[in-house]
Amino acid sequence: MILRYQSSLEDQNLGVVFGWHCRAGALERLTPPWARVGLISRKGGIDDGGEVSLRVHKGPCSFRWVLRHRDYVKDTQFCDEQISGPLGSWKHIHKFEPLGEQGTKLVDEIEVQLPFVPLGIALGKGSIKRELSRLFQFRYRRLFTDLERHTQYSTFPRLTVAITGSSGLIGSNLANFLTTGGHKVIRLVRDRNALGEGRIYWNPREGEIDLEGLASADAVVNLAGVSIADRRWTAARKRSIRDSRIQSTSVLSSALGRLRNGPKVLISGSAVGYYGDSPQLHIEESTRQGSGFLAEVCGDWEQATEPADRAGLRVAHIRTGVVLSGAGGALHRMRLPFLMGLGGRLGSGEQFLSWIDIDDLVGAIHHILMSSDLEGTINVTAPYPVTNSTFTSTLGSVLRRPTMIPIPKYAITTIFGEMGREALLEGQHVFPQKLTASGFRFFYEKPEQSLRFQLGRMRK
Repeated sequence: MILRYQSSLEDQNLGVVFGWHCRAGALERLTPPWARVGLISRKGGIDDGGEVSLRVHKGPCSFRWVLRHRDYVKDTQFCDEQISGPLGSWKHIHKFEPLGEQGTKLVDEIEVQLPFVPLGIALGKGSIKRELSRLFQFRYRRLFTDLERHTQYSTFPRLTVAITGSSGLIGSNLANFLTTGGHKVIRLVRDRNALGEGRIYWNPREGEIDLEGLASADAVVNLAGVSIADRRWTAARKRSIRDSRIQSTSVLSSALGRLRNGPKVLISGSAVGYYGDSPQLHIEESTRQGSGFLAEVCGDWEQATEPADRAGLRVAHIRTGVVLSGAGGALHRMRLPFLMGLGGRLGSGEQFLSWIDIDDLVGAIHHILMSSDLEGTINVTAPYPVTNSTFTSTLGSVLRRPTMIPIPKYAITTIFGEMGREALLEGQHVFPQKLTASGFRFFYEKPEQSLRFQLGRMRK
């Protein structure tokens, strides 16, 4: 079976597009968020002899898939071929062709043979075609948006960016986005056995951090912190939520304050929970702090960066909304019950949901890194918040499932307690005033756009 897909990038130079594919992080950026694929090992790049080993999960099964690169011609093509795996055979030729004076045409040719012939063809040919169609729709869209963001700052110097929380959902996406743009990433890790190139040690609980390694960075993005809404808030869980943010930020900020020739920028995480449960429409960065556990945590979290601020770093606190990604977080947890027809509004459904697509979040962090005049508190949310009821209906529509089963307020508070009340039943109508004024471009302004992209339900 031979399949062919193509896309045109009318304003992207062929050398730039090919170069993007050669950099670390390209495979991860091109892997769709709904696919359960993990990297086992990698040897070399996309030139001849390079090899990648993947763990692919499909339903209850998983298998190892080993691909080797061949037929590399700079700025023209490369190929990956199955060495071992579940398919009878697989060969994927990536072609790059000039399009006019400035553009690039992408052509992907795939030759695949299914196992268990002819039964495999009878049962699997249609499924393979549908999955590959979803895959390449996603790939071409993400490649387009990533290149657009990098092109905006193509004349700026490349940065070395240190990231805490780099193994998390946001941090891993940010790291891969930056490396495909030619930046260097330093990951702060807590396991000494994981140290190596591009990794430095820190242990915020003990106040330990590699100052020499940190000093080599131009900027730091602080994303450390345990999940807020994945379980009931016991006293121990609340301490973990606070300490994982405030203690780690304090250790990092104090270290930055002691460095004379270290990073000049600190972007530190926060959240729209800072505003508490607010009926106010159009909350901007100047809106005062609300009340409740999350508001207190966010306030102290932001205050913990004071040593870096006093030392003269440009400090930005990114108050993020609910992050939409098919690979993790709230949307990932919601997907299965909605597919089973069990999705419904939470409580009254009238509480506002301030959200952001993970690609726009990563793009916003990049925008702040490269913009010398953006600092202080910055709302990192999509410009159009929606009610929980509207979001629920939209997700049901994208997944083609009914959303007729509401979850009553009393059930949420009974099951989840304080966490359910603050994280699920309360909300804020937040507007990204600073980002919008700075000219930042949101590629996903409405929830349906983000949901279709993240879940592989884009319209052709």
